[in-house]
Amino acid sequence: MGGAAGAVWGRVEQQDFRSRVRGTLLGAALGDALGAAVDGDGVEEIRERCGAEGVVDLVPAYGRRGAVTHLTQLTLFTVDGLIRAQVRRDTGAWHPPTDLHRAYLRWAATQRDWGPDERRKEDGWLAREEWLYARRDPSRALLLGLGDDRMGTPGAPKNPGADGPEAAARSAPFGLLVGWEPQLVVQLALECATHTHGHPVACLAAGAYAAVVHGLARGESLDGAVQHALALLAQRPGHEPVSDGLQHALGAVRQGIPSPARVAGLAGNGAADGVLAAAVYCALVGEDVRHGLRLAVNQDGPSAATAALAGGLLGALHGETALPPAWLAELEGRPTILELADDFAMEMTQGPALHGPAAASPGWLARYPRA
Repeated sequence: MGGAAGAVWGRVEQQDFRSRVRGTLLGAALGDALGAAVDGDGVEEIRERCGAEGVVDLVPAYGRRGAVTHLTQLTLFTVDGLIRAQVRRDTGAWHPPTDLHRAYLRWAATQRDWGPDERRKEDGWLAREEWLYARRDPSRALLLGLGDDRMGTPGAPKNPGADGPEAAARSAPFGLLVGWEPQLVVQLALECATHTHGHPVACLAAGAYAAVVHGLARGESLDGAVQHALALLAQRPGHEPVSDGLQHALGAVRQGIPSPARVAGLAGNGAADGVLAAAVYCALVGEDVRHGLRLAVNQDGPSAATAALAGGLLGALHGETALPPAWLAELEGRPTILELADDFAMEMTQGPALHGPAAASPGWLARYPRA
């Protein structure tokens, strides 16, 4: 499958890719929404609130059913940043980590401001979506990491002690860069994780997650995509906690009927390596998307992050039509997510028709300014 400038995409390939992009972004958002109401609760608390089976359907959070958290907000700004990076390439400026950092700073502004500032034309369309100006319990590491203009880098990361799953949970879009070599996808996800989460476990989990999504978006099986991610990880110092977690997830598949205890055992203390392992396990053993997401939510670990990661995997694997329609019908921000997904797919498959060094669509540059 191509994707670099000048690559030719057939109609069937474009439609398959778009379905996987939509599936990835909507699947991650559904997992996030399913876990939002019980995030941080133990499985016994979840059962007390929701009944013996725990969460089986969307539960109200933030005043409505289907509400998403900061995890989905940041994932959308990751997509925005990637499109902007492609558009800015025409100017001769090509440094995606900088474009992603600017996108994350636009998200940080949504957490401070009352609403969109129409005067800031360089913000593009996503930052003008009013529903994104809701504070949905962002972690301290996110607010601190994006609290000033200094960009984290692998050599000088922000929050070097932060090992939570938030950076991984915004990293699915890196995996959708199907025209890129897998090791470059890993590197970009890892570099962009350092903007807020400097601990090696958080950065490597983000890279590993992006690598698995990348394999799925290119048509691999989930097991095969995880194996390829493990091979890529093995080249990087400090990879052992993340690699061990993924190996444990693969091994747990053969250990009998899935249970909340097994998911929580993989999730461990809620650091990025464990949450990623738990999400991969839920995606591997889930009979369908609904079952996989329920497994990810009903456990003692971080429900929203685990289910968001699992949802991104299941959506990339099966495409948007496998997602539960009744949940999609109530998902907060679905029109925005779909619009962004289609813009991303269009940019990646037909970018040269939208912009180039010589000419560009004014409508596209209004949506994704080069500034």
